[in-house]
Amino acid sequence: MSLILYAHPFSSYCQKALIALYENETPFEFRMLSPEQPEILHEFEALWPVKRFPILVDGDRTLLEASVIVEYVAQARPGPFKPIPEDRAEAIEVRMLDRIFDNYVSTPQQKIVFNALRPEADRDPHGVTEARTMLERAYQWLDRHMQGREWAAGDRFSLADCAAAPSLFYADWTHPIDPALTNLAAYRARLLARPSFARAVDEARPYRTYFPLGAPDRD
Repeated sequence: MSLILYAHPFSSYCQKALIALYENETPFEFRMLSPEQPEILHEFEALWPVKRFPILVDGDRTLLEASVIVEYVAQARPGPFKPIPEDRAEAIEVRMLDRIFDNYVSTPQQKIVFNALRPEADRDPHGVTEARTMLERAYQWLDRHMQGREWAAGDRFSLADCAAAPSLFYADWTHPIDPALTNLAAYRARLLARPSFARAVDEARPYRTYFPLGAPDRD
């Protein structure tokens, strides 16, 4: 039975799951979450009333949260991609970096974007300042962390890199990475060159007008 992914290609967390599916060469059915397809939205909401995506359906199992989906795909459909190392210490580092990219890069980035979508009277300038400060601190730490590394954790592309790719992609659009942070900038470039993420980026190109801050003419 084919896996079913409910997602939108412009979503960073959907891209995180897509990267793993592409890395693992896993067949799946993509169900686009769009107002133009209300029947799919109805299916999605019945499966997960919180309405956060992506979700993955495998028969009678529904998997929530992108990190869980990445791990599940590797377990349920074994293939070339091993998102979590077998070594326990290395596995802990991968999961730690996954949380760092989700919580301290993606979350403040999305806070800035969501603020821009609000009516002007409801915007939160102080919250945006806090989010930009968080991004700056995360960038500085990640630049030091990436010194001498090719990938975020260990010596292989992993769950941590699935998280990093869309996080840094959109974060740099929202709050540009200082060019002086050469380790982090080079890592972002390597992620963009990775075929699995390059495919996800290309699939999302038609939706760049959705970006409320104005998508830059690059990447």
